[in-house]
Amino acid sequence: MVFALIKADHSRFVACGSHPNTILGLFLFNLEFRSVFFYRVGSERTASRILHRLYPPLPSLHLGMRSCGPGLYIEHGFATIVTDVAMGKNCWINQQVTIGTTDKGSPTIGDNVRVCAGAIVVGPVSIGNGVTVGAGAVVAKSVPDDCVVVGNPAYILKRNGLRVNEKL
Repeated sequence: MVFALIKADHSRFVACGSHPNTILGLFLFNLEFRSVFFYRVGSERTASRILHRLYPPLPSLHLGMRSCGPGLYIEHGFATIVTDVAMGKNCWINQQVTIGTTDKGSPTIGDNVRVCAGAIVVGPVSIGNGVTVGAGAVVAKSVPDDCVVVGNPAYILKRNGLRVNEKL
């Protein structure tokens, strides 16, 4: 099961950017993939602990999801925190993103979601399938499927490919 997730993550990294075609190449030369790899395998096994010391993950990328589907892609994971969230498949996370919990609860993120640079998603919200959270958006309310949300506070800019201007 873990290897299938790693293989799906590898395929997603190769499809999304100009990255090495092998899992080993990605592990050696891409800190974001290495961080995702360590998230998948955990740090309890002796081999994982040794690899972790020899090839550390990106120190400013913190991945602590409750669950995460296959095909996770992190681009420029600098200063990115993803904690206590249930995440679907084929998600794309950019730099300086915060996705996390408040005292009221944690987010649930659907499939094929992209969270752009500097966005914040917090609290007991649901982010639908096929959503793009624009750069710098602050999402504290649930977002329906197939939307683009932007702004602080976030509002719907596009729904099902059509330009709109709707409050969440």
